[in-house]
Amino acid sequence: MKRTRSFIVMLVLAVLFAAMTAAGSAQQVITVYTSVDEENAAAILKAFTEATGIQTRMLFMSAGPALARLDAEKNNPVADVWMGAPSENHVLAKERGLTQPYFSPNAEVLDPKFRDPDGYWTSFYMNPMAVAINKQWQARTRVEAPKSWRDLLKPEFRGQIQLPTPQSSGTAYNMLASLVLAWGEDEAMAYFKGLHANVQTYTQSGTAPSQAVALGQTGVAIQFTPAFLKLADEGYPIEIIFPEEGVGFEAPAVSIVAGAKNPEGAKKLVDWLLSEEGQATLSKAKTYFFPIHPNVVAGDGLPSVSEIPLIDYDPIWAGENRERLVNRWIDEVLR
Repeated sequence: MKRTRSFIVMLVLAVLFAAMTAAGSAQQVITVYTSVDEENAAAILKAFTEATGIQTRMLFMSAGPALARLDAEKNNPVADVWMGAPSENHVLAKERGLTQPYFSPNAEVLDPKFRDPDGYWTSFYMNPMAVAINKQWQARTRVEAPKSWRDLLKPEFRGQIQLPTPQSSGTAYNMLASLVLAWGEDEAMAYFKGLHANVQTYTQSGTAPSQAVALGQTGVAIQFTPAFLKLADEGYPIEIIFPEEGVGFEAPAVSIVAGAKNPEGAKKLVDWLLSEEGQATLSKAKTYFFPIHPNVVAGDGLPSVSEIPLIDYDPIWAGENRERLVNRWIDEVLR
């Protein structure tokens, strides 16, 4: 009888241990939708796993498709974390009830413009907008490099500019919203309508123009700096220009998905991204991103932020006005 009871106790303990182990294992894997480019996202998440032991499943999507997927899955979320895409996209996710608040203790040292006051999103790096010109195309055509946004309206750039579309790209919407903030809505829309005549193509991805200008498939490209800096570092013939009127900047954010199946693992990713260790990884992994932690400096080859003319960008305003501004851009620029 004692043996029977002992056997039952041992069996129960074994079942409980197996259940706890399975639960523990489940907590060590998080699903991440990333709008950071795949190469850099993989490097960042690899460093996170090495630092914490938590495994990640990663799926890359641009900002628009990521929002659409999170919305479609809101009743049965697949992702635990949405990482990347300019913060105004995370403002939209918050408004649609797709994310949940989390105040990371590591966010306390950040500039308030890099975090949502209600804790729904926190930026973890920043990058300025820029123009790149292919120096071989420039030498061949003898076109003067643009110094301003308005220089891109000149006829010599006709059919030679690639930039992403704000219909699907957070990068392009950042450019649109930045110039609206700097110039006023009517003047900015008139500018984009004039620029349209010189556009070779609008890309779906925010990083596609950099490849085209590096390979000489277009003379000029517009997007955020990381891919430009990387390609220039690799020896491609491009010159990076910050238009003198000023440029917007992205402050890509991270949010925890509402109803996430592994919220504790998600919180650990947010904490790590905002830590000095996580921020230093941006330079170690050569992401060409600008860290936002005040104690972490940017990597070699990156210009000082103080040298770049920045437009005072308001991500909350940009998020709240996104749908209206994109619809107006479609109506007045594409039609």
